[in-house]
Amino acid sequence: MTALGVAVRAFSADYSGRPVRGARETLRALAPPAAGVAGGAAVCAVVLAGDPTTPGGPLPVCPSKLLFGIVCPGCGGMRMLYSALHGDIGAALHYNAVSFVVGFLLVWSAAAWTAGRLRGRRVRSWLHYRWTPLAFAVAFSGWFVVRNLPFAPFTALYV
Repeated sequence: MTALGVAVRAFSADYSGRPVRGARETLRALAPPAAGVAGGAAVCAVVLAGDPTTPGGPLPVCPSKLLFGIVCPGCGGMRMLYSALHGDIGAALHYNAVSFVVGFLLVWSAAAWTAGRLRGRRVRSWLHYRWTPLAFAVAFSGWFVVRNLPFAPFTALYV
């Protein structure tokens, strides 16, 4: 069996059509989401320790900003996360408003994925809507263009 076949088979086993029963099945269903939460916590710990708001710190600078001088749609994402973790929502939105919203969408999709694993059937989230790829591409592209416009009021978005 190919690697793709194994992955499809493993993914389809998540949704058996019946809720999980017993401690062993619950632990098996919650292991991948728990690994995702642990990875996210590790990223947050690195960002908190690295303090990306201080110039010259240990965290890397965005390659597109460093090489080309343009602000990519993800620029300011680490500073946004650092500010959000400190509860400074205004600064988080200033650094990268789109990444702030995408963070909430990712939490929603992770919660839906976890609930689906426990229920034995898919729980719909924003990822399952037909228009999601187009809307995401439009928002991503629009944010890229708007952040790089060289006149007011758009120059305030340059970080």
